[in-house]
Amino acid sequence: MMAWLVPVLIVVAVIVIAGIYLWATYNSLVSLGTRVEEAWSGIDVQLKRRADLIPNLIETVKGYAAHEKTVLENVTKARSEVLAADGPRSAGAAEGHLQQALKGLFAVAEDYPALQASQNYLQLQRELVDTEDKIQASRRFYNGGTRELNIKIKQFPNNLFSRGLGFEERDFFEADDAAALRQPPRVQF
Repeated sequence: MMAWLVPVLIVVAVIVIAGIYLWATYNSLVSLGTRVEEAWSGIDVQLKRRADLIPNLIETVKGYAAHEKTVLENVTKARSEVLAADGPRSAGAAEGHLQQALKGLFAVAEDYPALQASQNYLQLQRELVDTEDKIQASRRFYNGGTRELNIKIKQFPNNLFSRGLGFEERDFFEADDAAALRQPPRVQF
């Protein structure tokens, strides 16, 4: 009579261990996913903050360099792309365009000493530099969380059931033109 009890207990133990493993893995994936969403929210806030600074910067430059219309239009268009981005992939593409447009804007500003002496312009530059630093920090935090989540989803045996539980790999926040991010707009005071 006891001979059948041992195999049943082994099967029950395996099922319990598998259930505990599945429960723990699910909870860790939920936790990582929430951290990634929180990190993206931080990036989104900083991108919007920078986008809010750009119209003031454009108006300040326009007051000194009104005939540089193409450069100002490029910055405005790139800003609109950033605001319209709905995720890391599209935000990365928009980010590269904005970096290039801002480089053009700062190149124009270098030709106007009176503009570079303007307190309003200098304050906007400081705020822009501060925001760029915050975007970089937020990007590192987001990409680190995304890396951890993606690894957990890909690892065996998690890869057998993670997609079935609704977990998918996330996109990293990278600009299409990575060189543009490694050399952000030069801001001189």
